[in-house]
Amino acid sequence: MDKQNTMTDAIAARLRIAREQAGLSQGQVAKMLGLHRPSVTEIEMGRRRVTAEELTTMSKLYGVSLSWLTSGESEAPDLARDRIELAARKLTKLKKEDLDRVLEFLKALHTRTDEEDE
Repeated sequence: MDKQNTMTDAIAARLRIAREQAGLSQGQVAKMLGLHRPSVTEIEMGRRRVTAEELTTMSKLYGVSLSWLTSGESEAPDLARDRIELAARKLTKLKKEDLDRVLEFLKALHTRTDEEDE
């Protein structure tokens, strides 16, 4: 796979992750962009290049930065890492008390996982 295809695949994967995390369907995004739903599918599968205008609009719709969507051009997409990075970006926008609740929830999950491993 050449560098261009790797970059396209990474952007496509991040677009899908960001859309899902934003709670939007492909149909909703297509309507907002003035596209047909299959075009969004093709973009997210890396079979259709996304224009700069579409990428900018998607970053705003999904609440992510353009740099996050386009980072990692020289590496294959790491979907687990990308989901963690997106979650971290969302966490920075929380109020302190909400962040504290999330951290307590994570602590409880970690404790439960440790108990199951024993």
